[in-house]
Amino acid sequence: MIDAIAFEFQTGTQPVHLPEKYGNWRGVYNRLRMWAVDGTWERVFTALVAQADADEDLDRAVSVDSTIVRARQHTAGARKELGRSAPASPPTMHSDASEPA
Repeated sequence: MIDAIAFEFQTGTQPVHLPEKYGNWRGVYNRLRMWAVDGTWERVFTALVAQADADEDLDRAVSVDSTIVRARQHTAGARKELGRSAPASPPTMHSDASEPA
């Protein structure tokens, strides 16, 4: 189970794409989720850090970020294809403009 979860994180694959040697992907997914909810991963990490600290082997900072932000290619500055640009917006009417008398 641990190997399957490690493989998933190392490769960035989704549970449904795990190799068959790890067994049923639903079991891996459910166990990972259950351990996250019940605090198992926090306890494991805390114990590992405590052991490294006791061994005076803690000489680096560890940062784990599980967020992924994706933007459309146009948001990143990619060129749009010709003829596929957004429709022109209607003219803007300013509310403070006075109308001719």
